[in-house]
Amino acid sequence: MLTFYSFLQGVFRFVKSLSVKVTKRLHRMAAVFVSAAAVITVMTLTSGGFGAGGRSSVAMAETVRVSSGGGEADGEEERMPEETTFITEAKIQVNLTDSESRRDVQLLTGSLLEEDVRKRQVNDELLKTKAEETKQEFWRREREKERIAEEKARRKAEEEARKKAGSVSLSDEDYRVLLKIVEAEAGICDDKGRILVANVILNRVKSGQFPDSVKAVVYQQSQFSPVSNGFIDRVSVSEKTKECVSRALAGEDYSQGALFL
Repeated sequence: MLTFYSFLQGVFRFVKSLSVKVTKRLHRMAAVFVSAAAVITVMTLTSGGFGAGGRSSVAMAETVRVSSGGGEADGEEERMPEETTFITEAKIQVNLTDSESRRDVQLLTGSLLEEDVRKRQVNDELLKTKAEETKQEFWRREREKERIAEEKARRKAEEEARKKAGSVSLSDEDYRVLLKIVEAEAGICDDKGRILVANVILNRVKSGQFPDSVKAVVYQQSQFSPVSNGFIDRVSVSEKTKECVSRALAGEDYSQGALFL
């Protein structure tokens, strides 16, 4: 009996080794076939042998059950670590993805807030600059108004002075001498400087402290350096000087009655 049982086990191992290469369904069929063969064999034995075979059949059935079902259990046991590993890795990936998503959202939110703050700062700077420019423009206009008002007042005063003093009439010779001395003394000056020289000479003519003609005043000894060095006879009178002398003769005066330059 033991020899036969060993034979069946050998057959079962052989069939099981073949079942590795076949499908799970064929594996189960082979297990059922071996179990049926074992039952039939046990039934044909003697009663004593049957009793022993009963115990053997139980062992065989357990062996068949373990053999037939063990494949699936082993397969499940083999698959469980893989599935567990896969699920764990999936969870880790999901957690990583969630963390990256949250980090991306935080970075995006931070960038948007930073951009908003920067825009507000730029707008504030623009508003401050515009306000400052508006303020400066306001004061510039005010200063311009004051300058225009002062210029009008000055011109009005000059006009009144000219009307009060009246025009000065000179002989042709005195007029030519006045042109030359103004050119020699203030030819490099502005209008005001040229008019001032003419004013001083005319003031001397009117004062009574000096000769009563322009020529006599100009050529009075040691009064004007261009006369002393002869430069007065070498100058060429410009149109600007002629205009300034005419304005002085018309009453424009910056000397305030001065008799000396």
